[in-house]
Amino acid sequence: MIEITIPGHATLRLNHLVLDYNGTLACDGTLLAGVRERLIALAPRLGVHVITADTFGTAQAALTGIPCRVKLTHPVGQDVDKLEYIVQLGRKTVAAIGNGRNDRLMLQAAALGIAVIGPECAAAEALAAADIVAPNILAALDLLLNPLRLVATLRS
Repeated sequence: MIEITIPGHATLRLNHLVLDYNGTLACDGTLLAGVRERLIALAPRLGVHVITADTFGTAQAALTGIPCRVKLTHPVGQDVDKLEYIVQLGRKTVAAIGNGRNDRLMLQAAALGIAVIGPECAAAEALAAADIVAPNILAALDLLLNPLRLVATLRS
């Protein structure tokens, strides 16, 4: 668990990290450099979940060796599938990271929504739904590895 009090905002008690795959953790289906190590470092503190339609068919193989749950979803209705997934986990205990239009509902509903702008860019709707916008996935994961950075960004 990661627990952090954000002055003027809330106390976050995070048990789960839910991530999109393509565009967030990967570019063109290939896991981005530095992601593996950070997810492994976060896994003892958070349940790591990757939910994806797996456009390139590479997610499960790329995530082998990372302690995470991979949930495949249908390409149509991903936004609702992702939202329902975090609701089942208990949305107030979830940090969600994504970049696409289909991530907007989970970013908005999660206790902490982080939109990332990566090599595949980011949808404006995802940016608007997030609590934080990170320049890339490594910066987003580093926020969770160094939670005091969340205080600096979110405090009133």
